[in-house]
Amino acid sequence: MTVFLRRMFRRRSAILGLVLLLGVVVLALTASRFWPDDPFDMVASPLLAPGEDPDFLLGSDNLGRDMGAAVAYGARVSLLVGLASALTATLIGVGIGAIAGYFGGWVDDVLMRLTEIFQTIPPFLFAIVLVAILSPTVWTIVTALTVVSWPPLARLARAEVMALRDREFVLSCVAFGMSDARIILLQILPNAAPPLIVAATITAASAILAEAGLSFLGLGDPNVMSWGTMIGLGRDLIRTAPWVVTVPGIAVLLTVLGLNLVGEGLNDALNPRLRERSA
Repeated sequence: MTVFLRRMFRRRSAILGLVLLLGVVVLALTASRFWPDDPFDMVASPLLAPGEDPDFLLGSDNLGRDMGAAVAYGARVSLLVGLASALTATLIGVGIGAIAGYFGGWVDDVLMRLTEIFQTIPPFLFAIVLVAILSPTVWTIVTALTVVSWPPLARLARAEVMALRDREFVLSCVAFGMSDARIILLQILPNAAPPLIVAATITAASAILAEAGLSFLGLGDPNVMSWGTMIGLGRDLIRTAPWVVTVPGIAVLLTVLGLNLVGEGLNDALNPRLRERSA
């Protein structure tokens, strides 16, 4: 573990990414402690600039809602959507890709043609259609983002499994009579994990951006506060009260940046070619 952390944090950017992510997580976990009221409550004078009132450090929007509370509660939605959709997309994509890559033949053909069907549809437009059909809630957004996110992971998993399935350690497991499921789960996937883990972090970042885009277009869950909703509601005030848009926009930027930097650090730590180069 010590060697892994040393490799990961060889880049200062990875440390910065982890700090940013931890800050967002702490903000989400402590939101109800520091802002016990509903973030939709109108508790301040409208359009307070950041720092104008010490009780509302990030200012207020045009309805007098606390921007600090909105950002904190929005962090919960973004992290939930990003992590849940990335996890489910990874499980589905890796499962389909591993089966296709290991068995090959007609199984591979069928699963890859299915993957290609999903990839021919523009992901964000597909997500918009799914959310509109299912009605906008947090879990329908997670479902829609899962549906559009798993194909690239399936292709990556397939390529990794195909590169490993004919290795000596896999052939020896076949010779000893180990079942296909055990070979895939216990032998191949652990060795294919590094690029898949990195891809999952990028998927989570993309999901957060997509959720913000959906909420900006009015397809977010109306019962929860999200950063995209804040940006969408404040877009008409961008000239007169720019903080209404920039504060949640910076929150999205820092969260996605943190995930990408952590992904780069994981790639440094888990990529065998980079390990050999730095040895």
